[in-house]
Amino acid sequence: MFTDSTNERTFVGELDASAEVVVYAKLPRTFYIPPPVGNYNPDWAIAFQSGKVKHVFFVAETKGSMSSMELRKIEEAKIECARKFFAKITSEQVKYDVVNSYGRLMELVK
Repeated sequence: MFTDSTNERTFVGELDASAEVVVYAKLPRTFYIPPPVGNYNPDWAIAFQSGKVKHVFFVAETKGSMSSMELRKIEEAKIECARKFFAKITSEQVKYDVVNSYGRLMELVK
């Protein structure tokens, strides 16, 4: 699996070892949403076993830090647009968010 960072490689290892994860994919650069501040490409699509988690489908952006101080302003704007976009087009089963670890991902889906 091609990853963009050490944090993503660690995240993939944890997804591979997870009993709750059915399948995951690194989203291709050609998959993007068109917010007003420029195209945005989330990192991951993850599907969990139904009945084990609150959100069966999850679209994730992985970051090494959750501090918004470390994100560029344009990146912050794209993430905020993505939150609104996915909230509008999805059901309760699908969630989008930014995570810095598998542990944080599991906090959001359980």
